[in-house]
Amino acid sequence: MSPSPRASAFVVTEVPGDLRAVAVTDEGLGNTAWVLALDGRAVVVDPERDPSPYVAAATALGVPLSLALETHLHADFVTGSRELAALGASVVAPALGAVAWPHVAVAGGDEVPVGRWRLRALATPGHTPEHMAYLLVDRAGRPRAAFSGGSLLVGGVARTDLIDPARTDELARSLWASINHQLLALPDDVAVFPTHGSGSFCSAAGSPQRWTTVGAERRSNPLLAARDEDEFVRLAVGALGSYPPYFLRLREVNRRGPRVYGDLPPLRAMTAGEVERLAGQGAAIIDVRPVADYARRHVAGSLANALRPQFGSWTGWLVADPSAPLVFVTDDHTDERELVRQCLNVGYENLAGTITVEAWEAAGLPVGSSALVSPGEIEGRPVIDVRQHAEFAAGHVPGARHVELGSLAGAATAARAGAEGAVVMCGHGERAATAASVLERAGHRGTAILAGGPEGWAEATGRALAP
Repeated sequence: MSPSPRASAFVVTEVPGDLRAVAVTDEGLGNTAWVLALDGRAVVVDPERDPSPYVAAATALGVPLSLALETHLHADFVTGSRELAALGASVVAPALGAVAWPHVAVAGGDEVPVGRWRLRALATPGHTPEHMAYLLVDRAGRPRAAFSGGSLLVGGVARTDLIDPARTDELARSLWASINHQLLALPDDVAVFPTHGSGSFCSAAGSPQRWTTVGAERRSNPLLAARDEDEFVRLAVGALGSYPPYFLRLREVNRRGPRVYGDLPPLRAMTAGEVERLAGQGAAIIDVRPVADYARRHVAGSLANALRPQFGSWTGWLVADPSAPLVFVTDDHTDERELVRQCLNVGYENLAGTITVEAWEAAGLPVGSSALVSPGEIEGRPVIDVRQHAEFAAGHVPGARHVELGSLAGAATAARAGAEGAVVMCGHGERAATAASVLERAGHRGTAILAGGPEGWAEATGRALAP
């Protein structure tokens, strides 16, 4: 795959001593892959599917890609290690993951030499049963950095409920042991480089900071302040929210091995007749344009999901069948490469093509529209707030009904939660537009989209938000 604008963005991270590392952060997923320069070669930890930012990072560090490390079978994205392997990198993965494609399998205590450095595998089950952290040991035998993947995070820990609800507490107890007996046993000055972070559905709490040290987490991580294992489990499990259903599928995709593309496939412009036929066969029509453009005029029955960093996650949340053909309503400003990148990154690969709303309407096919209203225009109307539970609990419009967007997506739930003439709202408007499209598809009419969120409503009306 060749570079796409958002995927190629990375920041050089300053780390202690003579380590040189680059953080490649996906804003939408809240994930960070690490590229580390060691003795003339680049090591990549937990890469996503598009390899171009890691190639760019290695180039910036002046070293060739040599090794890709997998800390666990990822649930939130399709691994990019197979793409890096096609470019010549070796892959290391936990033996307990039973990965079915070429790699070096490691168990706790195994070491991988990288020049004069060593990467020591630390068995750290909890986020997943097979989870492995990697400890970087220098030529003098000193531990320098821990690539903690989805175990110890900055200001939090990773969630333990993505395998099986019945195993959530068991895995939380495993995570407590992994952190206390493995990671917190390291010296305070050891740098910690997690994969998951703020914005990731895989995190239980956390900070927007992307790296930390063992000492900093020992002193300030609220989950590590738990008095004992039982309190840790209560705090870690109690902070968990909902997550996209595609998380239940991608672990197996990554275990079996995803398809290697080598380059992002282009999208084909389709005729209205082709799209209409595909829609009749179960294709999903997704309008990726900005909210105002969708509200003004859209393909009747399409799903609004504006192209933004969170686009891929919401596609995976709302399109139940990953094999269904996807057709995208685009305009001249759509970044099609970014659109393709995000779909492939969450395992949606049947990308049929694109159409414009103008081409659809010119063919005499039905179009719809949705009212876009300001905070001052919602008085006396039922309000449906589709944000996540934690967002709603932090403050909402008084009297608003709360239905998470992920729950609203099913037609049956939409029928229960919708109301004629309702106003749907979120934090900015993108999820509200998606909710309006879900309600339209369920047969509701007159649904309006609030431009903005609860803070904008409070500022416009001078009224306080409800707790």
